[in-house]
Amino acid sequence: MHVRLQEAAQRIKTQTQGRFDLQVFGNNQLGGDTDMLGQTRNGALEMCLMPDVILGTLIPLASINGVGFAFDDDKAAHAAMDGELGAHIRARIVKSGLVVMENIWENGFRQMTSSTKPIRTPADLQGFKIRVPVAPLWVSMYKALGAGPTALNLSELYSALQTRIVEGQENPLATIDSAKFYEVQKYATISNHVWNGYWMLMTRNGGVRCRKKSRRWSATT
Repeated sequence: MHVRLQEAAQRIKTQTQGRFDLQVFGNNQLGGDTDMLGQTRNGALEMCLMPDVILGTLIPLASINGVGFAFDDDKAAHAAMDGELGAHIRARIVKSGLVVMENIWENGFRQMTSSTKPIRTPADLQGFKIRVPVAPLWVSMYKALGAGPTALNLSELYSALQTRIVEGQENPLATIDSAKFYEVQKYATISNHVWNGYWMLMTRNGGVRCRKKSRRWSATT
């Protein structure tokens, strides 16, 4: 996602002959997801790429695709999110005062990792200390499975795994690899328990007041 945003920023700058400069800040440089959502709402950030379940703390409907085992595969997920369900969610986002782009960005199916034991069946989650995003939907899901979920922003996760504050976590394989969680986790379970994506959001606060405008856009994975 960060690579594609950088490409977009360069193309926009070229096509506008430098009149529009889209600045991309990756890897939580401007704060955690919940902080950046608040910043975008009040205009401190002009754009952000926001996980659906974090947006769900403001607009509950936005996290509906994060219900456990809702989709069998990517094709089914995109048929819903690029179709009527996605349109319904976008309408609710607009009512909240944010601007949202038409298509959701792929984050993919989420998988579980552990430093203490392999997770093979739901029974293995009993009492298991697992990090989840700051999203009530996933906290409740793991509580229902008997685990002990701890809600943390992604920026805090590596150190929490390293110091054994939590035993495991769940993320798409691309995030597990890029964040190097394999350095502090021993086991991986291909569970496909949730499909999730990122919405491109823009603030309605403020506006372009000069010919050359710099936009700040944050992207996290």
